[in-house]
Amino acid sequence: MNRPAPGGGSHAFNILTPGIVAACWVLAMTSAGAATASLRRTELVRYGDVQVEVVAEGRGPAVVLLPSLARDSDDYDQVADGLASSGFCVLRPKPRGIGRSTGPMTNVTLHDLARDIAEVIEKLGAGRAVIVGHAFGNWVARMTAADHPKLVRGVVIAAAAAKQYAPELTTAVTNAGNLSLSDEERLAALRFAFFAAGNDPTAWLHGWHPEIRNIQRAAVAAVRQDEWWSGGIAPLLDLQAAQDPFKPESKRNEMKDEFGERVTIVVIPNASHALIPEQPKAVVEALTTWIKATVAV
Repeated sequence: MNRPAPGGGSHAFNILTPGIVAACWVLAMTSAGAATASLRRTELVRYGDVQVEVVAEGRGPAVVLLPSLARDSDDYDQVADGLASSGFCVLRPKPRGIGRSTGPMTNVTLHDLARDIAEVIEKLGAGRAVIVGHAFGNWVARMTAADHPKLVRGVVIAAAAAKQYAPELTTAVTNAGNLSLSDEERLAALRFAFFAAGNDPTAWLHGWHPEIRNIQRAAVAAVRQDEWWSGGIAPLLDLQAAQDPFKPESKRNEMKDEFGERVTIVVIPNASHALIPEQPKAVVEALTTWIKATVAV
């Protein structure tokens, strides 16, 4: 399947099924027969009544990228390219209900979404990975690390909210992805909750999947916060955006104060809650530096 990427490019996918090959250690081949470590491809991981479509590229230690609420892993296109070029195998599972990712969509909890990621790591990541979760994705990342600690080398929570944040931010997230609102209303919500002043939010008028928003929120509500909050026991990078209203400066050290030296804090300037499309190069640099310096691979 070819579908436009938010940045204006497209994905040329090789469909490899079933997803039983350790994709992180397999080189895709160009039409000329030369090996390339960065060719983007898809894999399908199946277990029980669940199927997870995974975008894979690169070769080396696995890094799994999880997107924000009601959004697809396409948001990570530039970051994935940068990580693959830095010597990592990048795996991007599409959330249930997006692309060819399917599975039960009622009575789903964060534990179920974490199991999806665990299966991807086992089948495509050689059984160990660093997990990066952006915004909503950080909850799934932390739940995966808590439920499946042997599969997780490290956890990155990117633009993760503080334990408590203003309720109007939740409303803004809903409005940003509400396709029945005008572009002007949605852009106002994006500027308020997602994009720092001077950064262009128009790309995020697209790429929303509002049909899965409430399902994902219900999955989080179905578990206690203390079940996932720690993010397991692996090293943790708290990758913050300097202008993120979900984690203001007063909450900057919240995770480190609770979990001590296990936590590293990196703050990306000129970015808000969207972070990934705002500062992709800075995100790649922060991830690469931390993984190579901190995480045993």
